[in-house]
Amino acid sequence: MSTKKLQETIALTLTLSTLCFGTALAAEQDKYTEDLGEVVVTAERIPAAAKNVPADVTVITAEDIKDNHYRSTAEALSHINGVVMTNGGDGYDETVCIQGEERVVVLVDGERINDDQGSMSRATATLSRVPQIDNVERIEIVKGGSSALYGSDAIGGVVNIITKTPTKNKTTLDMNTGSWHTHNYVLSNEGREGKTSWQLVGGLNKRSYFSYKGTDGDSHRMPSSDYSNNNLSVKVKQELTPAQSLTLRFNHQLINGNQYYYQDYPVPVGFVASGKQQNNFNDGSLTWKFKEDTKLPGFLRYFDHNKSADFSGKFSTRLQGIDYQNGWKLDANNKLVAGLEYHHSNSSNKPSGYEDKKIINKAAYVQDTMRLNPKWFFVPGVRVDNHTSFGTHWTPKAGLTYRADKATKMFASWGRVYKAPTADDMFYVSYGTWGSFKGNPNLKAETGHTESLGISHDFDAKSTLSASYFHSVLNDAITWYPVDGMNNNEMTNVDHEKRQGIELSWQQKLTPAWSYDIGYTYTDTSATDTSAKSSYLRHNSMPNAYRLGLHYQQGAWKANLMSRVGTGLDKASYGNRHFAVWDFNTSYEASKQLTVYLKALNFTNQAYSVYSSYRYPAAGRFFQLGMTYQF
Repeated sequence: MSTKKLQETIALTLTLSTLCFGTALAAEQDKYTEDLGEVVVTAERIPAAAKNVPADVTVITAEDIKDNHYRSTAEALSHINGVVMTNGGDGYDETVCIQGEERVVVLVDGERINDDQGSMSRATATLSRVPQIDNVERIEIVKGGSSALYGSDAIGGVVNIITKTPTKNKTTLDMNTGSWHTHNYVLSNEGREGKTSWQLVGGLNKRSYFSYKGTDGDSHRMPSSDYSNNNLSVKVKQELTPAQSLTLRFNHQLINGNQYYYQDYPVPVGFVASGKQQNNFNDGSLTWKFKEDTKLPGFLRYFDHNKSADFSGKFSTRLQGIDYQNGWKLDANNKLVAGLEYHHSNSSNKPSGYEDKKIINKAAYVQDTMRLNPKWFFVPGVRVDNHTSFGTHWTPKAGLTYRADKATKMFASWGRVYKAPTADDMFYVSYGTWGSFKGNPNLKAETGHTESLGISHDFDAKSTLSASYFHSVLNDAITWYPVDGMNNNEMTNVDHEKRQGIELSWQQKLTPAWSYDIGYTYTDTSATDTSAKSSYLRHNSMPNAYRLGLHYQQGAWKANLMSRVGTGLDKASYGNRHFAVWDFNTSYEASKQLTVYLKALNFTNQAYSVYSSYRYPAAGRFFQLGMTYQF
């Protein structure tokens, strides 16, 4: 389907639904209540039934995290259909790619962690700085453009990591050991006393090295690949009244280790040791929540996020801001949400040519969730951003959901998207024997539009099928471009970058003990600029991605076998045209307090890339044995 045709179809559908159903009587409005199963908060920034929102939403629950003993948020996301994790240093820079798009907003309890300094890729948030996964209640993944609510970066979608709010006192110790002298210790304490609740989580994670299987078919020990992550997160909530509270959140991550790089100049050598790298993240916030006894709660938040890194020189960024949001029930069929944001960043990278670069972004957004009649929901919205360097950008959106019955959801959405260049995009300068990289202060902001269509159907309480189509066009896409045909690169704008694809998933519970899920995502990327400027797209493309999960739960035993398969890769970029990674975990609940578990990741020792190059091979076969004890 052509872009023009798709836009016309969506526009016509939205117009007809408004004309036909906008004046429907409210007599039938209780036929479908909002209690239609799972409630999500990310898609519309207010609590809403997942089956009513005009978006493709996936949720990773605390039970999923516990059953699989995930080591990190990145590992949990890697098993979600349509999601690919990239990792340039096996733990240092874990970024999420949704439906082929790196430009994704990452939130912790609704609080944005993307920074304005940026990186060598288009992603501006690393999952290495989020709280320990033992601290997480659920992870909501909204696929598709969301700039109207979340602004810059929300082109591929949004990941919201929602931490726990304790209701009872308990302490949990998680200890595990594994391949490559890997040792992890996580101690968490949570509880509630009167109107005060708290959660404290500390982790010590260490690895001496890692091994990988090369494209030559042999296993190798990566030189200079030690890694440690010492982290601490604190969350304290004080109830002021039944409808108001104050929440203090702080998260600290100190990541250390040596690095490696692939040397091919002046002659090919392979992987060699590089310099030491240290990342220090300190993120804090204070949030006043009000109207918590309603379905339209509001908040006022101050946050202060600090990143300091040292790798062949120091670079840092500090992002401070104030966010405000409120909601109103206009009538029985209209819920309005609106908000204001003021974000101020200060970035420095002296070894790479810039210091004390300030970026200020001010924004306002409004969205109306309209119940047109018992089966139709219409969600229009608009956001305006004002950036110090790139002026004012408007990003409207419109979404439509049709509930044919309680088992079926169909949706269509359209929205403008926007991403401002980062400090590195504009000011980064680096020279070396391998070439140079130079930012461009004259860049244009990336703008465009996204569309999606989807349907989901519950055949019964045990079987669900979902299918969706996604499409996006990004004008003035930004990428590094070799300006002289050599290795001297400059940030430049590409005419149009296009993505489209389909996503299919099937989940079924076979018996009380057995269930399985299957997923497939096809992603096609292209650019109207046919010059070498657009050649980078083949380095960031996985045309066919498959997911498979087989799950067993009987009594005290649980087991999960999961696979990630990629085909159609560019061999020159990835080293292989395909890969198939298999992970396995099993656990035994010896008592209410003690659980022991075993994990085998990539147990077939597959050679594949965690980034868009064979120069970033993924870790090979890894075994882990652990236990959790609650007291």
